[in-house]
Amino acid sequence: MRATLIYGAGDVRVEDVPDPVLREPTDALVRVLRSCICGSDLWPYGSRPASEQGARIGHEFLGVVEEVGAQVSGLRPGDVVVAPFVWADNTCDFCREGLQTSCRHGGQWGAPGVDGGQGEAVRVPQAQGTLVKLPASVAGEDAALLPSLLALSDVFPTGHHCAVTAGVGPRTTVTVIGDGAVGLSAVLAARRLGAEQIILMGRHKDRTDLGREFGATDVVAERGDEGVERVRELTGGDGTHTVLECVGLEQAIVTAFGVVRDGGTVSRVGAPQYPAVPMGFGEFLRNITLTGGVAPARAYIEDLLPDVLEGRVEPGRVFDRTIGLDQVPDGYRAMADRQAIKVLIRP
Repeated sequence: MRATLIYGAGDVRVEDVPDPVLREPTDALVRVLRSCICGSDLWPYGSRPASEQGARIGHEFLGVVEEVGAQVSGLRPGDVVVAPFVWADNTCDFCREGLQTSCRHGGQWGAPGVDGGQGEAVRVPQAQGTLVKLPASVAGEDAALLPSLLALSDVFPTGHHCAVTAGVGPRTTVTVIGDGAVGLSAVLAARRLGAEQIILMGRHKDRTDLGREFGATDVVAERGDEGVERVRELTGGDGTHTVLECVGLEQAIVTAFGVVRDGGTVSRVGAPQYPAVPMGFGEFLRNITLTGGVAPARAYIEDLLPDVLEGRVEPGRVFDRTIGLDQVPDGYRAMADRQAIKVLIRP
């Protein structure tokens, strides 16, 4: 089969790899219908050391079950399923607490010996706990829902996790930092949770226009001190109760502390590209809470799924370019050059 491998910074290739086979009785084989490129894939794409041996990449996909292991129940060939961006048994103590990202028997897609999501098929470990079954119709007459259902594998639950851990709810004021796919998903999640005011900090008009459609009440294009000042102007000088940091750069977290209201909460889901959080005595005096982290998508999918199926939210609108599998290198370049928000792959 064909799959994506990364050989180093800027070097992504689509090559023939061995077809996946069942290795454990808890495995399933899934034929991929849709996958995508994640913003977090751009970090290794920009910095991975060159290697003669390519590594599998991609962690968001949905598809059709082709085969299941002897110990897998509740799934059968022909089922349409979505996979969260880590696999997990969904039964260990961490999973029962809603922290599937810390599953005692789970792991990451693309790890040694594990398929990546950007390919034609995937061996799914711990399939019974990992995969979420979707209505069969989404592979046919309801195929227009596939982008939004694919968004449940990572980007929408990540935005939702950011909003939930921050405590977003009715009468909450929110600042979202970042106009990428996660930031836009955080806007959508904040609106879904009933936020009163949602300020989106971003400077790319095509993205912030979508952010307004997703529920942003205000857009702040300024950065740094000017951006902080503008947010405070929009909030009577106080800042917002919650800040959803969806970038992962140090300047973004500094801005977050600058725009949060005293006693407020900053939640970060942007993969941090800084060695330490610049949170010192000033934030201590202001009683600022820092939360967030990697999103346990599996914990949220079943809660978010009905709204997607019924069209109340359309997170799939963050996909603004669709490509075939052989065009994946072009897709990476488009996202790295900010020519696309998020790229959908049709194998």
